[in-house]
Amino acid sequence: MTRPSDAPPPCPARAPWRERHREFVLGARDMAVISPGTAAWGLVTGVAMVKAGLGLPLALLMSLVVFAGSAQLAALPLMAAQAPLPVVWAAAACVNLRFVVFSLQWRPYLMHLPLARRLVMGYLGTDLAYVLFMRRYPEPAPAPGQQQYLAGLNVVNWLSWQLPSIAGMLLVDAVPAAWGLGFAGVLALLGLGLSLLSDRAMALAAVVAGAAAVAAAALPLKLNIVVAIAAAVAVGSVLDAAAAARRRAAAVAAPAAPAVERR
Repeated sequence: MTRPSDAPPPCPARAPWRERHREFVLGARDMAVISPGTAAWGLVTGVAMVKAGLGLPLALLMSLVVFAGSAQLAALPLMAAQAPLPVVWAAAACVNLRFVVFSLQWRPYLMHLPLARRLVMGYLGTDLAYVLFMRRYPEPAPAPGQQQYLAGLNVVNWLSWQLPSIAGMLLVDAVPAAWGLGFAGVLALLGLGLSLLSDRAMALAAVVAGAAAVAAAALPLKLNIVVAIAAAVAVGSVLDAAAAARRRAAAVAAPAAPAVERR
């Protein structure tokens, strides 16, 4: 018979799933707050794909594989007009050029991960996920919880887009165009963007981007989006460099102050 002293120590109780995946839950919650706008946009895109002449199987394939609302909406009129395939690809690529900037910003956080995982994150990455992730992790370096948080953002955002988009394809005749639900997605992005304007530099970059987008609105293939992003990045880089120069000057001048007082 085993004596009490020889009995193995009790196994520690395993933490609940919610505690072990706290950052995932937080990311899912943050994305769920703005998911109604995404859902409305996805519903309208699903309706638009079917009304543009795509059959249900092709519309489903496009939604699941492409997963890029703005690129899908840019490509649909060209596909309906039977434009050459390279023209359709070029239009979608130009609209999605902003993701090159997003990828460069994500690089310090994710470059250490295996290629397969980075490819999955690249497929799931969206404007909203990028903005929310950067707001929570402004320091460009790997940190605990980042992957969980990003996964929570991506899962909720993917479902918030795909399920309403598929519903729009199936219920195409039951969704009146007069509802104007697509504008809800624009409002969601606008509200989120305004909430991130925490200082004058960001506000100035946003104003410059908006002005550049309006000024370049006549460009084909929605290249005004690329122009706006480039203008915002340029302004932000100049302001960041100026702020860094001021900090360096202040650091150099600070040790000299006590010496002046001693004299």
